[in-house]
Amino acid sequence: MATNLLSPEEMTALTEGVNDGSIAVDTGFNTAARVKKHDLASENSSLGVNVASIDMINERFIRLFRLALMEVLRSNPRINASKVQIVRFGDYIKGLNAPLSVNTVRMNPLRGYSLVVIDPSIVFSSLVSFFGGLGHGGIGNLSPGRMFTPTEVRIIKMILEVTFRTLKDAWSPLLALDFDLVSSEINPQFAQIADENDLVVVSRFETESSARSSGFIDIVNPYASLKPVRELLSSRVQTGEGNEESDKQWHDQLEGAVSSACLQLNVIFGNIPATLKVLESMQVGDILYFKKPDLASLQVNGLHAFDVHVGTLGMQTAVQIEQAVVPGSQ
Repeated sequence: MATNLLSPEEMTALTEGVNDGSIAVDTGFNTAARVKKHDLASENSSLGVNVASIDMINERFIRLFRLALMEVLRSNPRINASKVQIVRFGDYIKGLNAPLSVNTVRMNPLRGYSLVVIDPSIVFSSLVSFFGGLGHGGIGNLSPGRMFTPTEVRIIKMILEVTFRTLKDAWSPLLALDFDLVSSEINPQFAQIADENDLVVVSRFETESSARSSGFIDIVNPYASLKPVRELLSSRVQTGEGNEESDKQWHDQLEGAVSSACLQLNVIFGNIPATLKVLESMQVGDILYFKKPDLASLQVNGLHAFDVHVGTLGMQTAVQIEQAVVPGSQ
């Protein structure tokens, strides 16, 4: 049975001594230790998934997704990826309003279930584009219980097929993924892939069609599902392993494109400072005197790039490059 080591009188005297300063309180072990609040019921997002690597995957996904939409749905919307966010699943769900195309999927070999959420604006604009329409200004306010028609459901399946295929390609340098559609809902409250306080990784892709109809597609992964591959995500960004061949190809293509670019070259032999009054008083036949410089300036698109000698070669005026000029040195 537990007993108090100090009597009530001793406890009172100790408290009064601490309050009036007669008893020192900065003695003992680990006096420099500081306490940091930590919720054991929640996960710590600062010690896991590298968000920058997911941003890179999303950029690749956007390029492939636009091409695939053009091929399948005859639609070529603008697509921008918002910054990847790690939020609580309950907070994410609160920010959504039905009706939406909320699709629960398995992204094997990742653990658990993920979501692909499609704004109805994208469904309707894709439907119009698929059937050759010119689009419309918006969809107005839809009833929360409004169901998708069979034709709209078919368009959603086509969008999902494109999304799965391009996601698979976007992740392929890092991890081979396989997708299975588990269920579809119109109310996000019915798609519970995690507990309310669990963290999820949200990748949002904002789209804008030629008809000025905007919408979004969200790819939501439970934070726990990406933990097993966090080392792969981290090493992909830090070392760039596996990128050497693609980087060389990109470098060669960029060098070839730059080599054929047209540039305007101007040779400036000298400059004469003058005032507006002198300029207005000039007449035909006036002679302007200036000191001939040792070297002329060869400008490339208005930038001083080389110091050159001016001379002739055969019957043509020519310049001979003397030295290159480092940008900002003059």
